[in-house]
Amino acid sequence: MSAFLIADGGAGGPRPLTTDEANRLALTRFRNYQARGRAVTITVPGTAGGLTVTASVDYRRKAGYGVVHGTGRDESSDGLIRWTPTSVRIRPMPDAPAHAPASPPRSGWYERPLLSSGSALDTSLSIVLGLGGDRPDNAELLPQNGAAWQGREQLDGRWTDVLTGPSSPGHSGTAGNVRYWIGSDGTMYRVRVSAGSQPEPVVVDFDTHPYVPVKPVPGTTPAR
Repeated sequence: MSAFLIADGGAGGPRPLTTDEANRLALTRFRNYQARGRAVTITVPGTAGGLTVTASVDYRRKAGYGVVHGTGRDESSDGLIRWTPTSVRIRPMPDAPAHAPASPPRSGWYERPLLSSGSALDTSLSIVLGLGGDRPDNAELLPQNGAAWQGREQLDGRWTDVLTGPSSPGHSGTAGNVRYWIGSDGTMYRVRVSAGSQPEPVVVDFDTHPYVPVKPVPGTTPAR
């Protein structure tokens, strides 16, 4: 997605959020939940080459499904992927397609727990699932905890406000680790997250391709 950043009216950023900006930031994860699902492209950093996950995420059932491609590395990590907050299923495919088939293959899957640390891929998958919530956040607390306006940016012809999120609960000084590109109605179009010791941030772009409803892998029971 093409983009460039400008300061609004020459005022420059960062600056405190206006009431409208705080309300939109508070609403943005709920917008994903209201939409039920979003199409995403996840750019995963890595010192030995990155990964790109092209997927659909169901924010009601907290599940994602898509295809993984290595960038600047061999194809050993390429294949289909399905994940939830607790597990990851991988189906290796040396010639993985650009987009995952609408119906997951019935065989060839390997399942493992989703790691809470030590894996840039798993951290990225967890981040994406966390970008949906079943209720708005508290708009009054966001500015108090360090959320700020950074500028305006155009993504594929659509103007967005670039807002940095608040400090994580119990972790002062982390304000700005998450940056959101949000439309005038609170819709989320990009998120950039500085994750742990990774040299580059995780980047999540929304609406990069058509959303396809996430179907369960055969033989599994979807979460309710």
